[in-house]
Amino acid sequence: MKLILTQEVGGLGGPGEVVEVKDGYGRNYLVPRGFAIRWTKGGEKQVASIRKARDVREIRDLGYAKEVKGQLESLKVKLPARSGESGRLFGSITVTDIVDAVKKSGGPDIDKRRIEVGNPIKTLGSHQVSIRLHPELSATLSVEVVSA
Repeated sequence: MKLILTQEVGGLGGPGEVVEVKDGYGRNYLVPRGFAIRWTKGGEKQVASIRKARDVREIRDLGYAKEVKGQLESLKVKLPARSGESGRLFGSITVTDIVDAVKKSGGPDIDKRRIEVGNPIKTLGSHQVSIRLHPELSATLSVEVVSA
């Protein structure tokens, strides 16, 4: 099955790429979740607009990615959250919370889909978050969750 990706899918490709996948994977997973649309000749025109939108968000070259990595790794990000006496949060910290905290701390704009949180952040303290800046480069951001 031939599909056009609308979002980045790990191990498959990025937005605007035309990929060939097994029928079941495309029909049951990618298309219903909005990660891809069926390839048609008319859909090929949408590829240009998807790629243009991706180019605006994406970090173009490795040099700029290294610069952003330096900014992120030197940044001190504090996230206030409500917690109980034992230090467990009421809920968890989301990637949207992290993006907002980076902006408030004076950091660069980052796409929330590029943030990878290993285990959900549900306790107070310091946590490490990985951010994919470029296919060859990732940054590690230290997030300090404090009681609000």
